[in-house]
Amino acid sequence: MEAHENLGPNGPAQTTIYAIANQKGGVGKTTTAVNLAACVAEAGYKTLLIDIDPQANATVGLGHSKTENHTIYEVLVGDSTLEQATLSTNITNLSIVPSTPDLAGANVELPRIAGSEFILREALEPLRGEYRFIFFDCPPSLGPLTINALAAADRVIVPVQTEYYALEGLADLLDTVGLIQKELNPRLTIGGLVMTMHDGRTRLATDVEDELRKHFPGLLFNSVIPRNVRVAEAPSFGKPVTHHDPHSAGAGAYFELAKEVALRG
Repeated sequence: MEAHENLGPNGPAQTTIYAIANQKGGVGKTTTAVNLAACVAEAGYKTLLIDIDPQANATVGLGHSKTENHTIYEVLVGDSTLEQATLSTNITNLSIVPSTPDLAGANVELPRIAGSEFILREALEPLRGEYRFIFFDCPPSLGPLTINALAAADRVIVPVQTEYYALEGLADLLDTVGLIQKELNPRLTIGGLVMTMHDGRTRLATDVEDELRKHFPGLLFNSVIPRNVRVAEAPSFGKPVTHHDPHSAGAGAYFELAKEVALRG
């Protein structure tokens, strides 16, 4: 990816942890996590992406296997540390903690462990200060895995597809964030809503954008991720779209989003 002078490291080395979450599937959550992490990493920020979705799509999307020896599952059950599970990627400054389909079992196992909501938070403590940004790619649910990520995060970014059902479930997610703030993590805030799979040629997409801006003023990022074939096909090459086709509309949109995120710290 080409260097861009408007996005780069500055200020003190302070870690900010983002959870990329939406309980609705198919909204571009993993695509946003992978490309946002890649963009800020290539701008010079040391970045870690933690794949906490049993589908392991972020893991595969960055060129790794779903069958790595050390994964986030081993971290959650106490058989490994985050440092042991961290792998390098082909992206400068970007590392990943991979996932595995075995992680689905954690949805049953975690509730049996006292204080399990804080496992990720405690596991991350040794890494605070080592990375400038840490991103969680959460599963499309509000179960124990997402709760763990929200309890460890500083902010949550919500990808919202610009379609008819865009608002469906969004209020529930924001209510859950409010509950996490109250019960588990007072520092958690909404980092923003990002519109994904946007087709500006349709009246529907424009209407949904208007509704989102009306209902959630101040929360929407200015950057809008377009519906773009290069974004959709990049994971099959094990690359973010910024490497698959850095000059595509999708790559440009994710870079603009990364600038917004970096400016917010």
